[in-house]
Amino acid sequence: MSVGTLYVVPTPIGNLEDITLRALRVLQEVDFIAAEDTRHTRKLLTHFAIRPKQFFSYHEHNVRTAGESVIRLLQAGYSGALVSDAGMPAISDPGFDLIALLVAEQLPYVVLPGPNAAMTALVGSGLDTKNFSFHGFLPRVAKERRAIIEQLRGRSETLIFYEAPHRIDKMLADLYEGLGNCPVVIAKELTKHHECYVRGRLAEHQQLLPEEMKRGEMVVLVGADPQWDPHVTQNHQSVLGEQLSIAEHVAQWMAEGLTQKEAMREVAKARSISRRDVYRALLENKS
Repeated sequence: MSVGTLYVVPTPIGNLEDITLRALRVLQEVDFIAAEDTRHTRKLLTHFAIRPKQFFSYHEHNVRTAGESVIRLLQAGYSGALVSDAGMPAISDPGFDLIALLVAEQLPYVVLPGPNAAMTALVGSGLDTKNFSFHGFLPRVAKERRAIIEQLRGRSETLIFYEAPHRIDKMLADLYEGLGNCPVVIAKELTKHHECYVRGRLAEHQQLLPEEMKRGEMVVLVGADPQWDPHVTQNHQSVLGEQLSIAEHVAQWMAEGLTQKEAMREVAKARSISRRDVYRALLENKS
């Protein structure tokens, strides 16, 4: 008996007209559909008059059991489709572990091209599209989130993130704290009637998004800061930190265009002290 094939099918991220003819054909022909949220996907299937023969959920909380079901069906010769709520499965959505399982079991699968919020936002952002990296959703725990952001400091490519509306303020504040005053673009309602791109600098994070705009998941893109120079940073850490007082060190950074807050952060990092210690030294210098 020949085994079945799993098709990884991207779905629209907002505009239903973005689904492809190939995706519709596959969804109509397969023997089963595994969906992140069956209630959400059923609306899509109903819109296109598709009635799946078998229909079950595959999400982060049932990866093992649902994954085993998919494997059994494929081994029995049935073909299937994997879909997420929106966009490409396995990209910040369930699915990557299922693909890994198929590889391990040497079962066939086909990935269909289609909608993806990260790539759509990148092209529309006006930021560098030649060099970029995608980081999905940052951790909810502040300490873990800041640790990852710290690792991204000084990168020369466009950074792409996803974020939920109730966490966007904390995320932008942490990005500013960790990356400095880089250019930022926030993409909202992509492919929908109210699609928009909010542009600015991370220093403006408190004013970028009014409360009425904090709805729905967003794509946050951070551009490389043209003022950032890792060689200059190393110079400050190894030489200036040893030769200058804390106040002089802060002044040196500000002379290069940083705000006082940004300069204090750089000095604290270079000297391995807290920003409170830097602030105290500045107060003592004024007295």
